[in-house]
Amino acid sequence: MLKQQISPSMMCADYRGFTELLKTFEDTGIEYLHIDVMDGVFVKNYTLGTDFCERLRAMTDIPLDIHLMITEPEWKIDWFRPRAGEYVSVHAEATNHLQRALAAIRKYDAKPMAALNPSTPLSVLDYVLDDIDAVLLMTVNPGFAGQKLIPQTLKKITDCRRYLDERGYSKIEIEVDGNVSFENAKKMYEAGANIYVAGTSSVFWNGADIPANIVKLREMTK
Repeated sequence: MLKQQISPSMMCADYRGFTELLKTFEDTGIEYLHIDVMDGVFVKNYTLGTDFCERLRAMTDIPLDIHLMITEPEWKIDWFRPRAGEYVSVHAEATNHLQRALAAIRKYDAKPMAALNPSTPLSVLDYVLDDIDAVLLMTVNPGFAGQKLIPQTLKKITDCRRYLDERGYSKIEIEVDGNVSFENAKKMYEAGANIYVAGTSSVFWNGADIPANIVKLREMTK
């Protein structure tokens, strides 16, 4: 049974209380910090970058979960200098050399993750299953926060879990990213996900304080 884990989306954080926020995450056992990196080409937006990753590592021991929404990531892994225990995800749609990108991550003893847009078929994973520790399934089209869940992606989570298990890769984790609300997280858990990118729909939802939101999200995914 894979461990259920939360990876708060740091682009949703309020940086005015950043030190206190990281202390809250440490105290509540948050497993990863999700870092969205966008280059304005693969997706039409710009977000966090290499300096942010380095400064964050200096502030906390929580491992990073770096989501590279950038073109040709195989040539840019060195920019981020991944650390052992960190996840780094690269989009299958962003490169003609997916295996090379995954190998570049493994070189750092970090954990490679293949990311798939909502309409990308699972078959693109056929020849990289030995190269990944996780699959990131986008449940919205990447690029912007605050989007609504694409309903068909719930079935894709189920299909992905079956796809991995039937091929003997039951240890490969499934991360979900996009409108991971409390209600949707329950459905994603039941479909087979085990890592949840949590943004304004859950952990950073302003209807309650962050520790209470984390407790509620954990309740929905067990």
